[in-house]
Amino acid sequence: MRYGEKEIKEFDVDNMEIWPNDAKNDYIIKITLPEFMCCCPRSGYPDFATIYLEYIPDQFVVELKAIKLYINTFMHRNVSHEASINEIYNTLKDKLKPKWIKVVGDFNPRGNVHTIIECRSDMVVPK
Repeated sequence: MRYGEKEIKEFDVDNMEIWPNDAKNDYIIKITLPEFMCCCPRSGYPDFATIYLEYIPDQFVVELKAIKLYINTFMHRNVSHEASINEIYNTLKDKLKPKWIKVVGDFNPRGNVHTIIECRSDMVVPK
C-alpha cells in the first residue's frame, strides 16, 4: 500500500479535524485542490477536476491535511460531478458552519464536454 492510501480509505468524515477560529476579523480562506478525482458512476472511468473552496469562517476552520484526505476519498468512489460537489459543500457547511461558503468543481473536459459545478451559501433561487 502506498503512503497515505490507508489513511484515505479509512478516513472518517465525522472525525474530520477542525480548529477554533481565534481571529476577530472576518476573512476569506481560499483553498485550491488541483488533483481531485472520482469515478464516473456510469462508465467507471476516472473524472478529474480542480476544486476551489472559499469560505468565511465563523467559529471553526478546517485543518488542511483533513481536507486533503477527505477530498482524496472520492478517488475510490463512483459519483457524479454534481453529487460530488454537492456532498463536499454540504459536508463542509455542516461541519464548519461558516458565515459563507462556496465550492466549485472545474472538471477536465471529457468527450468534448467541460463541466463546472458551483454551490454557494448565498445563492437563493425563488421557488
